Amino acid sequence: MASQMPIVNVEFGDRPTIEFSSETAPAGLKVVELLEGNGPMVRRGDTVTVNYHGVVWGKDTPFDSSFDRHQPASFGIGVGQVIKGWDQTVPGHNVGSRLVVSIPPEYGYGSRGVPQAGIGGEDTLVFVIDIISTR
Repeated sequence: MASQMPIVNVEFGDRPTIEFSSETAPAGLKVVELLEGNGPMVRRGDTVTVNYHGVVWGKDTPFDSSFDRHQPASFGIGVGQVIKGWDQTVPGHNVGSRLVVSIPPEYGYGSRGVPQAGIGGEDTLVFVIDIISTR
C-alpha cells in the first residue's frame, strides 16, 4: 500500500513536498504514518489542532494549506466537523505524528466536489497532516 502513496518529506513542521510516483490513486481510504509522535493519542471526540496541506491527486498546487497560511486549524475529530476521511484516519495517532492520507471522493466531498477549490467529483484528495495537539 505505501508504495502507491505519494512520497512526502518526513520532517514534522516543514511545509510538505508531495511527489506522485503513480498517476493512479490507490483504491479506498489510505493512511500512512510517516513519523510517529510521542504525545497523547488523538481519540474520537477530541479537539485536535493540526497543520495540513491538501492537494488533488497528481497536482502540484494545494487547494488548501494551513502551512501556507501559517495558521494551524482546530476542530472536533470523529464527530462530523470535517470530511469523513479525516474523521476515520486521524484518531488513533499521537501528537507529533505526520500522516499522509489518500481520500477518495466518497470519504471527501462526494460526487459534487468543490469546484471553486478546483476539486472535481471524481478527484482523490491527498492530505499531509501534522498533529500539533489534542484535548
